[in-house]
Amino acid sequence: MGILTSFCGHLQTVNRHRMQVIRNCARAGILGQGLLHDLSKYSPTEFIPGVLYYQGTRSPNEQERELMGYSQAWMHHKGRNRHHFEYWTDYNPKTRRMEPVKMPLRYVIEMFCDRVAASKIYNGDAYTDEKPLEYFLRGKQNRFIHPETSRFLERLLRTLAVRGEDWMFAWIRWYLSTHEDY
Repeated sequence: MGILTSFCGHLQTVNRHRMQVIRNCARAGILGQGLLHDLSKYSPTEFIPGVLYYQGTRSPNEQERELMGYSQAWMHHKGRNRHHFEYWTDYNPKTRRMEPVKMPLRYVIEMFCDRVAASKIYNGDAYTDEKPLEYFLRGKQNRFIHPETSRFLERLLRTLAVRGEDWMFAWIRWYLSTHEDY
């Protein structure tokens, strides 16, 4: 694949994903977060590897990891975007270990919006409301995430799979207006 094709393909994927997240965040009642979502993907640290490792069928970070042993783009991204549970780790002085921290509610909601959008982009016409849950469950055993955050996100994804987007986003708007935490 040529560099121009990779550049255009990666840019289109990032833009389509962001637009879907913005729509989801608007439906969830957090439009401001949607507008700011993933802006770091346009930084040279993330965008250049995105072009170099673009394949069109999966995240370029996966290819970068396979070739380099790590993804510099992902490490940059997760360190700047609070809707990723990987951002929420810190040193616990009592246990003297790095541990997952419970995410604030608004970022869990943005993470939900992000996961639904990513499932739509990567699954295309094969997308169903079950796909985000299936993806979540595939990696559940190896995920370093606060247990309460994991349970709440899984609850959202399970409800989406059963009730659908319209019901789910209406419920999220209600929940955000009546709760400060989960």
